[in-house]
Amino acid sequence: MKGFIFDLDGTVYVEDRLIEGAAEVLTYLRKRGDKVVFLTNKPIATRMDYLLKLKKLGIQSEINEIINSNYLTANYLKQNTTRDDAIFVIGEQPLMDELKKEKINLTDDSSKATIVVLSWDRKFSYEKIYAAYQAWAKNNAKIVATNPDRTCPVSDGEVPDCGAIIGAIEGATGRKIDYVIGKPSRFTAKHVVEQVLKLKPENCYMVGDRLDTDIRMGKENGLNTILVLSGVTNGSMVKHSTFKPTYVMESVKGIMDVERYALFPEMNI
Repeated sequence: MKGFIFDLDGTVYVEDRLIEGAAEVLTYLRKRGDKVVFLTNKPIATRMDYLLKLKKLGIQSEINEIINSNYLTANYLKQNTTRDDAIFVIGEQPLMDELKKEKINLTDDSSKATIVVLSWDRKFSYEKIYAAYQAWAKNNAKIVATNPDRTCPVSDGEVPDCGAIIGAIEGATGRKIDYVIGKPSRFTAKHVVEQVLKLKPENCYMVGDRLDTDIRMGKENGLNTILVLSGVTNGSMVKHSTFKPTYVMESVKGIMDVERYALFPEMNI
């Protein structure tokens, strides 16, 4: 049995367009008996939103097969905070809902914050930079982020993501933030492999379109990696990257294209 961890944006779909062959590949792997999960850094939707979107695109799944950076952030804070901590959030409602669900101690007053959580926030403003900076400067608040992605792929290009907000805060404080929770963090890799798939890393495949998150996480945590060129990465970028994927293909459709790629001989495809 193998475990396949699929990124979503740029890998399975781009906005509301399903990438050709994605549904067939997922059906094939499941029928063969492999485990499939979806792992996205995108924090502006809930896990249920992703479940419904996949269903609309013709892909059946279950909520426990969908993991996003909001869910991971809530788990991280549950494990790494105490009752005395107060968390100030720069992010959108889906993140707030996930944290409230896990009874994370939130505060609207940054002067009381011991931890600041940064996320993709489409209403990001100077006032929010100011609040985060004051929590750091006056309270020595730790600063963590849901995900490091600089941009998110959309149908006509890319749009700024959480990485842009991290950059603004690091510009103000003059230092790196304390921790990034989503891909490519070890926290995320361990959670998905050990808690969700319950397989050995060498039996798992990270499938994604980003070298600096998807492929990096796989390489640094002992997973096999499959880079698809249907999102933000092109062949030239692969040549110059520190993080070399195990396999490269135009899209997930290539997983079944045995004759062209001669892939996975150990997987009996």
